[in-house]
Formats: sequence, structure tokens, C-alpha cells
Amino acid sequence: MAEREHRRVMATGTFDILHPGHIFYLEEAKSWGDELIVILARDSLSNPIVPEEQRLKVISSLKPVDKAELGSEESMMDPVAKFKPDLIALGPDQDWRGNEISKKLRERGLDVEVKRVNKYKECELCSTSKIIEKIKDL
Repeated sequence: MAEREHRRVMATGTFDILHPGHIFYLEEAKSWGDELIVILARDSLSNPIVPEEQRLKVISSLKPVDKAELGSEESMMDPVAKFKPDLIALGPDQDWRGNEISKKLRERGLDVEVKRVNKYKECELCSTSKIIEKIKDL
């Protein structure tokens, strides 16, 4: 019987204030492969509340994550070229369209599947913006 090929999945995001939706996204992405690499948005590009080094430490410690790294400030394609994933898992609320990303990948000579994770079941605080709103209302 032939050995199964090692499948590398990449997930991206800011992961500013961690919530169940983030965990679902990462667990689902990991289920699509053998190795999950998470690329975090840089502070200079996403204006998060939690500094990038803290976010990196938190994401790196999560069970589904095999490797986490800060993204490039020059091009979102740099980490893809570096790690050469077989699949990019998009989060349900990420604005990117899969076909747009596929086109950018092909332009750089990268053959990578792009797939979107389904939305996590609704819950009161399953988005960073909802958590921030609740804090402001206190």
C-alpha cells in the first residue's frame, strides 16, 4: 500500500482576542491536513488590541497549530512562497474571495488549493468585534 502524502495547510488571521470561532477555524483547518501553519497579521497592517508577539505566543500554544509565524509586511504571498502549503484555509469572515487568491497564487507560480471553513455556530461572543462591543458597554 502506498504511503499517503504529507498535507500542509495554512491558515491566516489577526487572532486578536481569541474566541471559540477562532478555535473552530483552526481545528477545521487542521482536519484538512497533517500540518497546520498559522500566519498572523502584523500589527502595522491590522491595528489589533493585543500586540503581535503576544498573539503569536497564544496561537503557537494551541493544540491544532504545528507552527505559527508573523506574516510579511510586504506581501501576503511571501509566507505562501516560503512554506508552500497544499491548501490555504480561509476563515468564514475573511473578506478574501477564494478565486482571487487562487489567481494571485497562479501568477506567482504557486499551485495551492483554497478552501473556506464553514461559519462556527452562532454564539454571543464568537467574534472579536462583539467582544469589544460588550466591553465598551460595561
